[in-house]
Parts: sequence; structure tokens; C-alpha cells
Amino acid sequence: MKPTSWTTDVALLILRAVTGALMLAHGAQKVFEFTPAGTGASFEQMGVPLGSVAGPVIAYAELIGGALLILGLATRVVAAVFVLDMLGALFIVHLPAGVFAADGGYELVAILGAASLALLVAGAGRFSLDAALTPRLFPRRGARGQAAEAA
Repeated sequence: MKPTSWTTDVALLILRAVTGALMLAHGAQKVFEFTPAGTGASFEQMGVPLGSVAGPVIAYAELIGGALLILGLATRVVAAVFVLDMLGALFIVHLPAGVFAADGGYELVAILGAASLALLVAGAGRFSLDAALTPRLFPRRGARGQAAEAA
């Protein structure tokens, strides 16, 4: 993979930190204020399939995933979960209410979904735990070096 520029890595850090902080805040609200059971009941009322199960799962996914995103750990996995989370929120709850969040609309869901999709595609960048751990977990060697060692 081609190395990214320093400015791109800073942009990814900013995107990760803001998206992660917002998702963490929403997860914390669902876990600590609404409670997992209350979130499940709310999801049921909104028509979310298996809402009593989906509510707590989403609550903890947003809480833990938000923290992981800030750190840049398992970024693409977390981003994929958030994309699915925001697609569900968009189509099941927010789309009929129009654009504006003040009216229950999808503007926040859309931007969080788009940010998560960008992180899914681009990855965490070099200022992340993913970047710090990847060389240790998967050391890179040139294809010729591997072929020479195999012979």
C-alpha cells in the first residue's frame, strides 16, 4: 500500500477523533442514561427488528467502537459496524422525517455514516494504534526477499 502524506494522516486523525467522540457520546447516552434495556424498548417502539436485542448491541457497539476509533484500533472493522449502524438508523428511523436533525431527520446519521465509510475505505492513517501495531503483527518484506528466503 502506498504511504499517505502527513496532511492526509492528520486529516484521518481528525476524522477518527471527531467521529469516534460522537459515536462514543451516543453510546454512552444509550448505556448510562437510557440504559441498555431502555434503549432496546425504544428501538422496539421505533420498529427496529429485534429491537430489544439490537438496542443494547448498538449501544455497546457505539460506546466501545467510539473509543476504539479515537485510538485508531480496529478502525476498518469499527467503521464497517458504524456504516451498518447508520444505514439502519437512516432507513428504519430517520429518512421519513426529512433532512434536519431538529425534526428527527437524517443529517447527523448521514454525516456519521459518510465519515465511517471514508474511514472504512482509507483506514486509520499513520497516527493510530493500527499503524503502530501493524508492522509488528504483519512485518513487510519485499516479494523478492520472500522468494529468495523460500528457495
